[in-house]
Amino acid sequence: MVALEDVSLQVEQGEFVTLVGPSGCGKSTLLSMVAGLLQPSSGDVLIKDRVVDGPGRDRAMVFQDSSLFPWFTVLRNASYGLYCQDVPRKEAIERARKVVELVGLGSFENHYPHELSGGMQQRLNLARALAVDPDILLMDEPFAALDPQTREMMQAELLRIWEPGGKTVLFVTHAIQEAVYLSDRVIVMSARPGRIIADIPIEIPRPRPFANKRDKLFLRYEDDVWNLLTDEMTATMQRELTAGEPT
Repeated sequence: MVALEDVSLQVEQGEFVTLVGPSGCGKSTLLSMVAGLLQPSSGDVLIKDRVVDGPGRDRAMVFQDSSLFPWFTVLRNASYGLYCQDVPRKEAIERARKVVELVGLGSFENHYPHELSGGMQQRLNLARALAVDPDILLMDEPFAALDPQTREMMQAELLRIWEPGGKTVLFVTHAIQEAVYLSDRVIVMSARPGRIIADIPIEIPRPRPFANKRDKLFLRYEDDVWNLLTDEMTATMQRELTAGEPT
């Protein structure tokens, strides 16, 4: 089964780009190919004109599931990627401590994951990715499992951390409001096999307070993305019904 078809996407350094689309449209597959976890059956993924043929230190992935080691403390979880890169222990601890402070967990560095809330666990997950100082952050629905209030706070925290650093972010979500709030561009994908059906620049100035979510411009962007997705899903359902009709 083909997951993606004729996908061509260019992301500039320092951009925050979000993929939205129907379930099963290949968003996570595309993210995994950029991460080097999957290889495309045709075509190439390029980073700075280099073909991606596997994972690299220039990229870090943040998943929906925090995937923390329950037997490691916050600080030890945050430094894990650095140990994997053979960073000396003292330097690894210093770098991990800085990102733990950055995500607001400085007073919890000796706690274990089970002692943290869901939002705090995702902060730690983000800290672990940031500790290796990647050029590109790949985020696959990282806030999907959080309650609505915590999710909104994590969106603001992500922007607070991202804006000064200028890292490139490729983000996957099903939440249209989240996509518009976070992004420089929202990429709308079709049903499987996934194709890019729209590339929408989000021309809302930064920084973006929560109040932006009630602005007319913000709501217009939400409507644009929603209408594209609704039209795509309606067309897909119609095709499936037609294909199932007896001849």
